[in-house]
Amino acid sequence: MPEVRKETLEELEREAAMGGEGRIVERTVPRIDLSDFLRRKPQIADALWSAATEHGFFQLANHGIPQALIDEAFVMSERFFALPEPVKAQYPLQANAGWEYKAQTRPSTGTPDQKESFQITPTRMRDLWPSGAELAGFKATTLAFERANWALGMRVLDCFAGKLGLPADYFTEAHDPLSPEYQCTLRLLHYPPMDREGIENSGLWRAGAHTDFDCLTLLHQVPGQGGLQFCPGNEASSQQWTDAEPLAGVVTCNIGDMLMRWSDDRLLSTLHRVRMPTAEGDAGDRYSIAYFCQANCDVTIEGPEKRHAPMTARDYLQMRIQANYGGES
Repeated sequence: MPEVRKETLEELEREAAMGGEGRIVERTVPRIDLSDFLRRKPQIADALWSAATEHGFFQLANHGIPQALIDEAFVMSERFFALPEPVKAQYPLQANAGWEYKAQTRPSTGTPDQKESFQITPTRMRDLWPSGAELAGFKATTLAFERANWALGMRVLDCFAGKLGLPADYFTEAHDPLSPEYQCTLRLLHYPPMDREGIENSGLWRAGAHTDFDCLTLLHQVPGQGGLQFCPGNEASSQQWTDAEPLAGVVTCNIGDMLMRWSDDRLLSTLHRVRMPTAEGDAGDRYSIAYFCQANCDVTIEGPEKRHAPMTARDYLQMRIQANYGGES
């Protein structure tokens, strides 16, 4: 295991070097139409592969998740974060599930992200669900949304499996939601409103520059609540960032470190961050919902070409979480 740990620390060193402001450049974000998926799958797979190997960052249109369900999930997210702090504190973050407030410190900044989150990992939610008296309908809505995102994520990952020469449904089986080892996570995010005085010189970020630990991230944003920026995987050393504006009906995606390792570095894990407010309209509440496709704990991460030493998804995520939460895993 020492060789694996060395490789993982090298990934953290890459992230730690990305804490500067950099500069903003204009780029076109690849947008891929998933309509008529079964008939158009070869064409869609080509477009996904191109976006993931050139940028590691792309958007999905006509993705199949009903807008009504997305809207309901955001309503529940706002209601959860509006609960009194003592109520939320009954459901603390543990084993990558539960509520945290400004607890995540990125290796890139060394300062806590200016946000709170509630992480829903279905197999780890014992005693972590708000009661019906506190928030009626929360569990039913968020679990329905979690499963809709799982289905979308598996379609995308199955396209990558074909391109990597892996069997059909290879990644679907590796993210089996019926297994007790399942660890995909739906993360509700709230960035509280900011006091404009001192924002520019605070040295803080709503979310510092980072890559995700997972295989694939699906991000839902609220139009008008901007701030997300990305730096393509093949241009990370240049520190050139591009705004990813939130668009209605569009899911924003990025490749994570787990899939980059699994693909022998062919699919590019993408650095991204959430900047501090810069315009008058930016300083209010910001909400987003991320879904992290994370292989089941007992799955071994090893690419077809075996470029990296094998390790389980459990060990990989624990190493990364410990680096972000001060030893908590």
